[in-house]
Amino acid sequence: MHIIGTAGHVDHGKSTLVTALTGINPDRLKEEHQREMTIELGFTSLTLPDGEKVGLIDVPGHRDFIGNMLAGIGGIDAVLLVIAADEGVSAQTREHLAILDLLHITRGLVVLTKLDLVTDPDWLELVELEAREILQHTSLENAPILKISARTGAGIPDLLGSLQHLLKDLPAKPDLGRPRLPVDRVFSLTGFGTVVTGTLLDGSLELGDEVVSLPEGISGRIRGLQNHNQKLQRVTPGSRAALNISGIDKHQLVRGSVIAKPGSYEPTALLDVHFRYLPELTQELRHNTQVKLFIGSGEAGGQVRLLGKETLEPGDEAFLQIRLAHPVVAARGDRFIIRLPSPAETLGGGVVLDPHPARLYKRFSQAVLQTLEGLRSGGEAEVLLQALTALRAASAESVIAKSGLEHQAGNALLMEQISAGRIITLEPAKEPSRGLLIAAEVWQPIRDNLLKILAEFHANFPLKPGQTREALRAAAKLPPDLFDAALERLDADQVVSLRGVLIALKTHRIEFTPGQQALSAALLARFAENPYSPPDIAEAAAQIGEPLLEALLATGALIQVSPQVLFSAQAYQEMSAWVREHITGQGSLTLAQFRDNFGTSRKYAAAFLEHLDTLGITLRKGDIRVLKQVK
Repeated sequence: MHIIGTAGHVDHGKSTLVTALTGINPDRLKEEHQREMTIELGFTSLTLPDGEKVGLIDVPGHRDFIGNMLAGIGGIDAVLLVIAADEGVSAQTREHLAILDLLHITRGLVVLTKLDLVTDPDWLELVELEAREILQHTSLENAPILKISARTGAGIPDLLGSLQHLLKDLPAKPDLGRPRLPVDRVFSLTGFGTVVTGTLLDGSLELGDEVVSLPEGISGRIRGLQNHNQKLQRVTPGSRAALNISGIDKHQLVRGSVIAKPGSYEPTALLDVHFRYLPELTQELRHNTQVKLFIGSGEAGGQVRLLGKETLEPGDEAFLQIRLAHPVVAARGDRFIIRLPSPAETLGGGVVLDPHPARLYKRFSQAVLQTLEGLRSGGEAEVLLQALTALRAASAESVIAKSGLEHQAGNALLMEQISAGRIITLEPAKEPSRGLLIAAEVWQPIRDNLLKILAEFHANFPLKPGQTREALRAAAKLPPDLFDAALERLDADQVVSLRGVLIALKTHRIEFTPGQQALSAALLARFAENPYSPPDIAEAAAQIGEPLLEALLATGALIQVSPQVLFSAQAYQEMSAWVREHITGQGSLTLAQFRDNFGTSRKYAAAFLEHLDTLGITLRKGDIRVLKQVK
């Protein structure tokens, strides 16, 4: 269902027009009837001549209620800009038009109301000329102008026909697979509980879906769905929807809360944006100005940080960081409005480039400005890369969500960029959609740094087989998930060897100096003299030193079977082969049989056989050992 909004100055006939079109008075509050002005948002629907049903939002026109107006106008497909024919364009008309332009609402009709109160044709012509003049250089520059009287019905059929024509080729709102409903009303009904209303964006919701309110973080479940009093099983993007939610109390929600699926959005208190400062203002905008941000159906106080400029003159554009007093929910591409809190005045608006910047930027960093310009003007592929770069490394789902792209199109772009080598799959064993992805320009310095750290380690400790995983991670200053994925990539690229808890460059070889070779030969000679009762670890370390002993173990010249016992590689192979042959021929082996065969002591025999048990080669059953059966 398409959504039409009204805009215009107080008492210019918006609510009366809605009543004439629908037969329903959108003013639902007692105070609204008493004051004859809309304070809160009014919602209804109308049927076009072709039978299509569209939603209609009547927004407040009085300056004091412009916050309520902004809460309703953001999710509309088209607008009726209402101007009273007997009064003409007002300051409020201009402000509402400026807001529509900043929100980039491009479809609309200008409706000159109260035609029955105008008797002078020249005055009517003057009002129309003035309306056309203020439309120039706005998103509604080419909007048709219609003249109607809600009281007599004059022009109403033409207005309905024009609305039908305006909406006929309007594309469907994209389903990005991550629904969110900015709440514009919250109330409770006896027997039902909490009900929220809003315009659904970016995805669909179904009866029974688990949801969460943001930024509150309260979980609930959809127990009822309605669209203009019609019960539904499912609502699609762009629809007005009423959600009956269990598990969330109405007092826990406010206008501006967002209903979403768990894990799909994270509230943020910092936004990167492109901003346009209204040209009709008289004062420059300064860095750190206190403002009020309107986004979705909510608002939040905050400060603007000007990037690349000391001040902003009326009519200028700039990149800003908006630092908020409390978090909001935003997505890339969302439009926003900024107003001064006091005196209340609209300053301008723009578009969100990054809802989750990593940090506060240096204000005059050229690299930052270039990145933001890429986000603003780049194609979808560049936007995707910028999103991934900002995340450093992330899943495909996270990258697509941050980019604001439709899910299917985003996946296709990811595959293209992976094929082109601009995006790297860090976990090659996994499908790209399931593993960590990283931009090539981000990966290269991480890769180079890891290899540099390993090279320096090998240079400083040439006898060590490798650096421990934890020491390497700490030196590289990488989070665990990125570090583990990076090692998988380096291993797949055949540039490192993963040796249990040790990591080494693939090219690393332990090489002994002549002095170390002599010491090693002397120790190995002792092992050859008494291969089955050789020196223990303490003796060996005392003879050649622990670093050289570790190197002999790493090269496989010596094999450790217990904390105290080690054997030469030759003796180890001989004993292993004999155990297998003996058990195969005799059916079992005792410790005494092993000891007697090799003429060794119980210390060495027990250490070796327990070692085979640990490896899963043999299985101890009481006093005997058998070969373990591999299933």
